Amino acid sequence: MIRIRQKWLEDGAVDGRLVLPFDMRSRSRFRARLLTGEEVGVILPRGQVLRGGDRLRAEDGRIVAVDAAPEPVTTLHSADSRVLARAAYHLGNRHVALQIGDGWLRYRHDHVLDDMARGLGLRVIIEEAPFEPEPGAYSTAGAAEFAHSHGHSHSHPHVHAHGHDHDR
Repeated sequence: MIRIRQKWLEDGAVDGRLVLPFDMRSRSRFRARLLTGEEVGVILPRGQVLRGGDRLRAEDGRIVAVDAAPEPVTTLHSADSRVLARAAYHLGNRHVALQIGDGWLRYRHDHVLDDMARGLGLRVIIEEAPFEPEPGAYSTAGAAEFAHSHGHSHSHPHVHAHGHDHDR
């Protein structure tokens, strides 16, 4: 079994490919199989989410590429950015993991959410596609990805400003 304990940031020859759904890519510890059938054990620091295109370095030096597997998703389309924003707001209120594209939103397929989206005026397409949701606003992975794409960080500490203490 190949053992992997780190993301690899450098380019280079790829020795194997892992094709994984989002649920697997969001775990810090899991077993999977390369496309060749060889078993892989992955142990990464907590909180790291693997994205399609990431590379991992095995303990034996091999480089493994990660691909996002197609999975059942719903993709919402609208030419009206206000309609998309309203849908994103309502989905966010339900803590739905959401992928955002140009003129579309995507989440793991859920017929109840599909009905809500239709009611908001969106075109609903149920399909098999890779799912790459937005990272959480307060996650370190999300802050790092945002800083990378914008040149600076927007991370903020979590402040407990709600009306109770945690010593109950």
